[in-house]
Amino acid sequence: MEQFLTTYYANNAKKLHDTVNKILSKFGGLSNKDLDDFYSLANEVFVDVLRRYDGSQPFDGFLYFCLSNKIKTEITRRNREKRKVDRMSISIDTLIGDDENSTIGDMIADDFNIEKEIFDKNEEGYSKRMLLYLSRLSNLQKEILKLTIAGYLPNEIKEELHISEKEYTDCYAAIHSYRNVSILF
Repeated sequence: MEQFLTTYYANNAKKLHDTVNKILSKFGGLSNKDLDDFYSLANEVFVDVLRRYDGSQPFDGFLYFCLSNKIKTEITRRNREKRKVDRMSISIDTLIGDDENSTIGDMIADDFNIEKEIFDKNEEGYSKRMLLYLSRLSNLQKEILKLTIAGYLPNEIKEELHISEKEYTDCYAAIHSYRNVSILF
């Protein structure tokens, strides 16, 4: 048992970390914090494997199998948690009430209005941030924004631009998306 400890924990647990990295290479999108979590999990599995190892098979293979199962189980658990949170979330652009123009976002107290921000300035007076924001929008999104500023209602905009409800909704969401709007703050 001591030879396994020495082998796997030499050089700051390099062999154990390499084994974990080999398993995790099949998955993507892991941060350094995730790696630390999986290294800690590997320590727990290693202790359990040492306790259960009976010598009937190679230690490396037994450890790899146990680590692989535990890591897959943990990733599955984390993904379930993420999906559970996603199912409970709703967009701030969700329509509410009988009025087709009211969204949850409209009910949030805020004095920032992107349309007003653009309407109050002409293009020469735009800040660098505003110009960057506008450069992120497609031509269709810019047209929808201009018509919204001019006071058109959503149905009028769809009719004017000959676009579907989905196209309008997608463009409206992009115009107001945090990713785009955040550069204005």
